[in-house]
Amino acid sequence: MNKNSLYWICQITGWASHAFFNIFILLSIFDWESLTFKPFLSFFWAFLISILLTHYYRYFIKKNQWIKLNYLRLIPKVLIASFLISLVNFLFQYTFTYFLKLSDSRNNFKLEDFFFTAMISIAGLVIVHFGWSLIYFLYHYIEQQKQSLKDEAALKDFELNKLKSQLNPHFIFNALNSIRALVDEDPSKCKQAINQLSNILRNSLIMDRQKLIPFSEELKAVTDYLALETIRFEERLNSEIKIHPETFTFKVPPLMIQTLVENGIKHGISKLKEGGTIKLETEVNQHAELVIRIRNSGAFKASEKNAQGQGLMNTKRRLKLLYGNTARFNIRNETDNTVLTELRIPRIALT
Repeated sequence: MNKNSLYWICQITGWASHAFFNIFILLSIFDWESLTFKPFLSFFWAFLISILLTHYYRYFIKKNQWIKLNYLRLIPKVLIASFLISLVNFLFQYTFTYFLKLSDSRNNFKLEDFFFTAMISIAGLVIVHFGWSLIYFLYHYIEQQKQSLKDEAALKDFELNKLKSQLNPHFIFNALNSIRALVDEDPSKCKQAINQLSNILRNSLIMDRQKLIPFSEELKAVTDYLALETIRFEERLNSEIKIHPETFTFKVPPLMIQTLVENGIKHGISKLKEGGTIKLETEVNQHAELVIRIRNSGAFKASEKNAQGQGLMNTKRRLKLLYGNTARFNIRNETDNTVLTELRIPRIALT
């Protein structure tokens, strides 16, 4: 059902209900046998007038873009509009009943009675029209919130895909460099490395369609990557992996851990003549957070932060998009020759 159809259904149903409520009140006061068709004709006229006036009111709201106003500016306008519509509504109804002789007011007109009737009727109509306004603006507020959430989700998807697309070429370039040296030196190892790269690329294609993947899949990508880098660095690269069993109940952003491992090798170990060690360790803390720690030989200098920028900035941005402020990322020097990269991911966003 489109919005226009829903609007008309609500208009007719709402004002018809209002008319039937007034009829019910009338029947509870007077006997059915003593009533004529005149009051019912008056209610039908009120039904039509109310629909026409509120429909024009809706047109006025849309034309003047009241939907975009904040509530401090909107409420006074709605109150004034409700009063003016109620006044016009009463005058139309009173004129109809007076000149078409649908009541005895024409023969027994008294000014004080008119003002009393006007005050009571307009007050009641103001409440009804203000309620109409409240429902109308509340509906549009909810629609705006829903659309805002959809737009925000679409923007997040776009940014996440953009960030992942920036990671893949960087990874492929480094992986191919690892394989290139083996083409002539050791064909069998080269074949093995190509198979590992093939597995990583296959996983990468699957990962591009997902925001989160099981930790086991990310760990496989990390181990394949380390195997390729071990071929390139030979004895200069040692790796250690220690995984807490509960870690496998979590999901993680694809290629994120692999990117951090790559960052530690590229900006830490590769700069050391003697090479070094990279360690991947996980635990689940008392807050049910997955804590991922990556330690690599080397030193992290604040002055070199921009040089390491792309991978680290992508990591921070992806965490922000996926988890808001509930995830944590930090990189620092743990000792004089060890860099610690720590990642904390909440379970609540992943179940």
